[in-house]
This record gives sequence, C-alpha cells and structure tokens, in this order.
Amino acid sequence: MPLGSRTTAACPRPNINSTTTNNIVINVFNYLDEPFLLTWNGIQHRKNSWQDGVLGTNCSIPPKMNYIYRFQAARGFGGLRINSRLLIPVPYDDPADDYTILAGDWFSKRHISLKKILDSGRNLGRCDGVHINGKVTKGHNMRLVEMEGSHTMQSMYDSLDVHDGQCYNVLVTANQEPMDYYVVASTRFTRQMVTATSIIRYTNGKGVASSKLPPPPTSWAWSLNQFCTFRWNLTASAARPNPQGSYHYVSYVEPSTPLELAEYYNVADKVFKYDNIVDDPPTDISKITLDPIFLSFLSFKAQLNYVLGLTPFSIETGTWSPKKRKNYNLLDVVSRHTIQVFPQSWATILLTFDNCGMWNIRSEIWDRHYLGQQLYVSVLSSARSLKDEYNMPDDSPLCRIVESMPKPQPCNV
Repeated sequence: MPLGSRTTAACPRPNINSTTTNNIVINVFNYLDEPFLLTWNGIQHRKNSWQDGVLGTNCSIPPKMNYIYRFQAARGFGGLRINSRLLIPVPYDDPADDYTILAGDWFSKRHISLKKILDSGRNLGRCDGVHINGKVTKGHNMRLVEMEGSHTMQSMYDSLDVHDGQCYNVLVTANQEPMDYYVVASTRFTRQMVTATSIIRYTNGKGVASSKLPPPPTSWAWSLNQFCTFRWNLTASAARPNPQGSYHYVSYVEPSTPLELAEYYNVADKVFKYDNIVDDPPTDISKITLDPIFLSFLSFKAQLNYVLGLTPFSIETGTWSPKKRKNYNLLDVVSRHTIQVFPQSWATILLTFDNCGMWNIRSEIWDRHYLGQQLYVSVLSSARSLKDEYNMPDDSPLCRIVESMPKPQPCNV
C-alpha cells in the first residue's frame, strides 16, 4: 500500500514478451465506473493508428464492456517487451537475467480529485512520493545499450536521467561484494526532492545495503551534458525506425467525436479545422490538427515530450535561437519516442511523415497533457490504399456524430 493507497497484489504486472513482427492481441475489459482507453507507449503502429488508444483516434471503452487491441510488434519497450528476431544480431551479449524497473511519481488522491484540482485552475503541486517497481544502482555502473527501441553507442554511466515516459536498457555487471544494494529514484528540477529506494540482492549476499545514498545530480546543465553524450549506433543491424499547457500558446480540447473517426466518415469539417496554429493566435481554445504531406520532413521546436506513431529525432535541446541550427546533430542522433525538455527551454525534433494515420504529439506530464499541451498530426495519402493505411476495424466503438452514420466503403487494394 504505497503512501496508504491500496494497489493490486502484483505491481508491476508480468511483462508481455514478444518478438518483432509478432501479432499481439490484447483483450481489455473495463471494470471501472467510467469510460476507459489504453494506449501503448513506444509501440509504432505502422498504418494502424486505430490501435493507438487515445481520444483523437478511438471512442472510449464504456463501463462493463471490452475492446480487443490488435497490432504488430515493432519498436517496443518497458513492460511490453519486444525482442529482435533470432536472425537479427544485437550489439551485446545476452544478459544473464532481465528485469523491468518502473519508477514514477505518486499522488495519494484519486484521479477524479486531481482532475477537479486542474479544472479549478490550480496546480497539482509536488507529488506525495516516488515509487519504484530509478535509476541509480548503488555501487554499480550501467552500460547504456538501447533507448526506446534504438541501439546506442555503449557508454558507461553511474546515474541516468529518466524523464517522463522514457525508457533505457542498461547492462549492469554483478562484480561487487555480495550483499544488498539500493536502486534509487529521485525527482529532478523540483524545489524539494522526493526519493524512493528498492533493493537488488546478490545470491548468498552477506550484508545489508548501506543507509548512505549516493547524492543525485543537482543542475539541469548536468542533465543537458548527459543528453549530448547519447549517440545512435549506426552499425547495429536492429532496433532502427521501421519505415496550463499549450502548444504555441493554443490549448487542445478533446472533441466529443475522435478526430480519426470524423476524418474516416468525411465529417472532419464538423469536428475540427486543419493547420490552425498561427504566429498570432486568437484567444479562443482550438482543436489543433496539422495536415503535413505524406512522406515529408518537418522540424518542430516544441515544449512537448511524446510522439505517437512517428519516430522523432531530437537534434538539439536547450534555449533556442536561429543560430542553434548550426549545432543540430543530423548524423547519429538517437531515434526515440519521448524527448525531454529542460526548464525554460526548447527541444527541436525532426519528424518524417512516413506513417499514415492520426498521430498524437503530447506532453508526458499528465497534468499538462490534460490541460491541453498536445496536438494531432493527420498524415493522409492521396492514394487511399491499404498499402498506406488499414481500414477501421469492424469492432471499433462508435460515438457521437458518427454513431448512427453508415460505415464508409472499406479499401480493398
């Protein structure tokens, strides 16, 4: 019972272990008393934004109902683990064992109470605690080998900054004195630090973990310098891309009808407008959808974190100015789904619009996401072919203005 809150007996739940190109079928039953959706961080749904599980693409699963998600495994991380196929070598030896560590902030209040706080115009404030299911393993260095599906140049670290929604794969050698060691997770960039610990225990260990915890880094400059050390492993044969918040002062509001459904049923004009971000935006709140050209490139300067369905390259961070462009890393920057943005700073990302569908770009900090720090990118192909995008699944829930409309004719080629 973390901080007095009851949880399930097993936390986290067992991993879903799969291999690239596996077809994954997950039946989600909603036993809550309110509508529910499940999204899959780090899974790149090729031609298939119908499975993203966000309010811009799917109607929510009603209480006491279920929905079956079907997608192909590609570029996964975290509790849903996707391994390379046997014929694709990875640039490191198989580890002796494999563990998933989940760390995050914890609020004692229920999500309904947290929503009321945000709706009233107040901030959530400092979290009540931090939970671990992390990153410093006391006394052990970590070799970074992969981040969010991309193999990296293998550098050694004694501490890693893990920002909201991010995932790292590290190798740790058990070469210390056999005893207990702490895994430590602590908040960053907060006035008051909150820390949680967990234990790594050697077999036949003869000592308890030291009560003296290693001091964490203190400045965001340290984090920025660490970010600059991350480089893509261009010689590895796997783990590559598979061909009051606001965004530019405009807040996004979830429509009653998902954007993808409105587009599919040809009633998009009744739900949203394309490309309504301007240099001098109006004061009214808008539903933000960009309409880029299929297979085009676009550079974003954003105070956002997470990209669904598209693979961004974070080519520069820090305080942005036009002169920063000459410092962009266009050679071996790591391809990943979640990009950190440092306090009072920007991050520039490069996107290739090679995946048709309706894709969400959002902050991974939940309260900012809830307050509108997100937008959608609609990637359309003029060909309207199954080669570019799958048809809407027959069992997709319908809602609002499309609920009683006849289903459009599906593509057959």
